[in-house]
Amino acid sequence: MPGSVPQWSDPDVFELDETDELPPEIAADLALKGAPGDKKRRRDEPITAKPPEQIPDLATLLGIAVGSVGGSEREGQSRMAAAVEHSIGSGEHLAVQAGTGTGKSLAYLVPAIRHAVVEATTVVISTATIALQRQLVDRDLPRLSKALAEALGRPPTFAILKGRRNYLCLNRIHGGAPEEPEEGALFDPFAASALERQIKRIREWSTETDTGDRDELVPGVTDQAWRQLSVTAKECLGVHRCPIGTDCFAERARGEAGRADVVVTNHALLAIDALDDRPVLPEHDVVMIDEAHDLVDRVTSAATGELSANQAKLAARRCGRAIDQSIADRLDEAAEGIELVLQDARPQRLEEMPQALGGSLTALRDASAACMTALGPERKEDPEGSSARKLALALTEELHDNAVRLLDAFDEPEGQRRDVVWISSEPNRPPTVKVAPLGVGGLLRERLFGQRTTVLTSATLALGGSFDTLARQWGLPPERKAAPAADMASGKEPPSDTGGPKWTGLDVGSPFEHQRSGILYIARHLPQPGRDGLPPEYLDELTELVESAGGRTLGLFSSMRAARQAAEELRERLKTPVLCQGEDNTAQLVGKFAADPETSLFGTLSLWQGVDVPGESLQLVIMDRIPFPRPDDPLASARQKAVSAHGGNGFLTVAGTHAALLLAQGAGRLLRSSNDRGVIAVLDPRLATARYGGFLRASLPPFWTTYDPQVVRGALTRLNAAT
Repeated sequence: MPGSVPQWSDPDVFELDETDELPPEIAADLALKGAPGDKKRRRDEPITAKPPEQIPDLATLLGIAVGSVGGSEREGQSRMAAAVEHSIGSGEHLAVQAGTGTGKSLAYLVPAIRHAVVEATTVVISTATIALQRQLVDRDLPRLSKALAEALGRPPTFAILKGRRNYLCLNRIHGGAPEEPEEGALFDPFAASALERQIKRIREWSTETDTGDRDELVPGVTDQAWRQLSVTAKECLGVHRCPIGTDCFAERARGEAGRADVVVTNHALLAIDALDDRPVLPEHDVVMIDEAHDLVDRVTSAATGELSANQAKLAARRCGRAIDQSIADRLDEAAEGIELVLQDARPQRLEEMPQALGGSLTALRDASAACMTALGPERKEDPEGSSARKLALALTEELHDNAVRLLDAFDEPEGQRRDVVWISSEPNRPPTVKVAPLGVGGLLRERLFGQRTTVLTSATLALGGSFDTLARQWGLPPERKAAPAADMASGKEPPSDTGGPKWTGLDVGSPFEHQRSGILYIARHLPQPGRDGLPPEYLDELTELVESAGGRTLGLFSSMRAARQAAEELRERLKTPVLCQGEDNTAQLVGKFAADPETSLFGTLSLWQGVDVPGESLQLVIMDRIPFPRPDDPLASARQKAVSAHGGNGFLTVAGTHAALLLAQGAGRLLRSSNDRGVIAVLDPRLATARYGGFLRASLPPFWTTYDPQVVRGALTRLNAAT
């Protein structure tokens, strides 16, 4: 995770010395912006044709918005929009569960836009996935901007903002810093030539693109190739020092975001904004978090550090270009030391720091500190040298900080530690030692909920029938509503030193009639799932269900091994096609599945949350087992242990919440439009028989439930015949 934030066009971000002068465009920008934190004087703010008191109320704007997309007003949508408006006005945080078909995007976008225009401020929208981000920027917001322009007096503006690594660096494109093939490519001519071809493609594309946004390069390139021509925030020279800073793609995106009413970003950048003392996002007082069920995982990922021998060797090579070689060689020797230790270590969570690993981390910490000292201050008269130095310093600082964090993780007694440390070994990657926070609730409570009004929404937030399950992970207390404050101009409750943030939960339901449209079938008669692949009884059950449905099946499996086993077996037994994740690009597989109703698609985690196939192509969703985290998952096991140590139910709090979220997300694949019908089939009998089964079932939509295989096969046969 970057230790500092992108240096966008804001003089507050620069550390100027007494000889520095601001470029004219930044000095002018400062004059436009006014005092820091002055929301009423957002720079380059478009003039509103209508004064705030003449802007229509929320109900009128929502009606215009719904009409513009050819829809009709829905009760759940109206209730959600009113709750969002109340949250913005009162300062009370809001969690809204809104089922598929509610129209939740409009329900939060319309009050967000109204607030931004009336108050001359910016509202941030954060998503977990690129798909939703693109939906908002390419479809929803352009339509709304056009539809609401007359009522608001001007078209509301919007922008998308991503981390700096997502944009091409023109300084690197034009040779401002050397390309650095990774160690594997140095000795493999085939890997090197493939890397060269991809870099050539990026260079050619750089002359055509207007945004430099990686997501617009189709087909894409590997991370290894993209890293050659992009920079992290810490590697960036800054707009006023970079020779090509005035044309920078990342700076242009940040400039547009600073002038927009609505800024769309992702949970990772939102987390970096919260983690760092310098702002990444424009000044804002309200944030809407869509796909909020993924917030904790994304923030945890942003706060996770990792250290490998390859990373240390790359830092040593970078330093060797900028400092005395003998000092860089110390870092290279330390890298070889940690490589030897990690090669012999088995993947596991560490309860204590092993002596050999601790010694190699200490050597790495000291060697990286020596390199940082030798790199010294920046020399402004040498732009090319400054680029090489910045690249070396950024990676060496990250290496040093991660080594320090890993060594400090074991200073406190076991029950008081804040970080979890483990050794990871993944296919096609070198062994790595990682460190992640035990929880992110404290960070979110202080840096997100404590500083701005927050609305969290998803189709799955009320787990076990309560919002409190996820609220605990977000750092919120049990549900607490704010007291109205009629004597205050803003209507917000005055600050208090007692208690935690005030928030409320709202479930606006779904327009779908789940009990009439779907069946939840739990195969209570099957044996419990084992560890050695799918039992024969499961394969027989799968065959009978898919055969009854005539294909039309999305199979969600807890592992790729199980998905492949099921696909291979059912191809031998069925006359209808079966696709399996990994055989092609996932988007291509989903497209083939949607185009042919007789086709079935089997896969794992990304399909549990990422498939939107309405209509007759999807009428059966099968889950092979309750998706608990793996027993050896380092973070989940550490969190369970910590909850149990404090007298809680670690299994239900951590593993149960994880499973409930995925079950609800998987079940949400079935009904995607008002005309959809079908079956959710869970082969794991524990959903019906285990003590925790009630909590998990309460997290699912209210489908009609049966345990009878004949009943469900008959229903699928009739549905297949009807379609």
